[in-house]
Amino acid sequence: MPNLVKSINLTQDDKEALESILRQSTVEARTYIRAKILLLKSENNSNEYIADKLDVCISVVRLCIEKYNAGGIESALHDKRGRGRKAEITDSDITWVINKACQKPKDFGYSAELWYPASFTRFINSIAEQEGHPRMVTVAETTLRKILANAKIRPFKVSYYCEKRDPDFDSKMHDVLVIYKQVSLQFDESGNLKPFEGVPVHTLSYDEKPGMQALDTTAEDKPPVPDTDKNSTIYRDYEYVRLSTLSLLAAIDLLTGEAIPLVSDTHKSSDFVRFLKMLNTKYPQGDKIRLILDNHSAHTSQETQEYLNTVPGRFEFVFTPTHGSWLNMVEGFFSKMTRQMLNGLRVSGKEELEKRIYKYFDEINEVPIPYHWSYRLDDIDMEKEDLSQIIYEVVNHKAAKEADKDKRAPKLRTRKKHRQSGIQQA
Repeated sequence: MPNLVKSINLTQDDKEALESILRQSTVEARTYIRAKILLLKSENNSNEYIADKLDVCISVVRLCIEKYNAGGIESALHDKRGRGRKAEITDSDITWVINKACQKPKDFGYSAELWYPASFTRFINSIAEQEGHPRMVTVAETTLRKILANAKIRPFKVSYYCEKRDPDFDSKMHDVLVIYKQVSLQFDESGNLKPFEGVPVHTLSYDEKPGMQALDTTAEDKPPVPDTDKNSTIYRDYEYVRLSTLSLLAAIDLLTGEAIPLVSDTHKSSDFVRFLKMLNTKYPQGDKIRLILDNHSAHTSQETQEYLNTVPGRFEFVFTPTHGSWLNMVEGFFSKMTRQMLNGLRVSGKEELEKRIYKYFDEINEVPIPYHWSYRLDDIDMEKEDLSQIIYEVVNHKAAKEADKDKRAPKLRTRKKHRQSGIQQA
């Protein structure tokens, strides 16, 4: 086709607008090229020259000039809305894909538990025709990713949560929060501990950390080497030796911040009773010792109750709900301990592990920091609370003294048995 348009007449404002586009650092490439085409054409250059100079097809140059002649500079620089190929994937196709993504591969006879982008794409392509969605036979993985992203679902990942299996979860959580509120009122505005009114009550958050492994290296660690490109960290052989395990029974005094440890080979009822005896010796006789603790069987065993019967009125227990360990502040201490001391720990045996655990507690207790709870404490009005309905004085009702039979005791936990469906034999 002959080059009929020899030049175009741009106004001074048009030229300034186009030159401004060329000076921008974030302009789209096609807009930049079109602006350049219009400026070059206004200088009476041929279409062939412009195409060669800008390294584009001559049809691009011609179309740009035709759009300018038809609608001016804005028409030449920008495409009209609605251009391009219309979407072929219908709402029905999208709904069908989302429905499949919300089911597991095992529901369709596969071995995998979760979908992955590639496997999900193959699955959709393989069944689309027979289920009435022919367009999805050739749908690409990237398109499926966009569909799922727009629906805000991620079937390729697992997020964990704690099922509320305790029907009394809210009421038990409220009980714990009441105790935390009472502890917070024991401090003045400057954070100093007020004198006790009446019988002193020492409130402790207690839990166990079982299965701490004593691991040893198979070779000596190598220290970092300064000013080199390698060995910037401690260099350790990846192999290790499992020696033994220990359990930690620990409590933090919510009023003083002191951390109280007991390291043991096990965490049975006898170990818990041993810890209670240690607390009984530690705090002045006549004071109350209140423990916030979970529903571990050792805490509600007959052996524990038999010891409590020997020290009537000494201990008070407040139990967190089932699967509500996050309400126990000692869990935060255990997390801190893991980060600061246990991660990467290597020892020669469980004796060294025990020694270093006790050393860690000695270091923490050099400058004890009281733990403070804030979540939902503003909802608690102590004037409306009856502490006598919160404190558990009896742990094991069957083993309690006759005089204590009518006192409050936690309900026994029962586990639901999973029914196994019968297998029909041929």
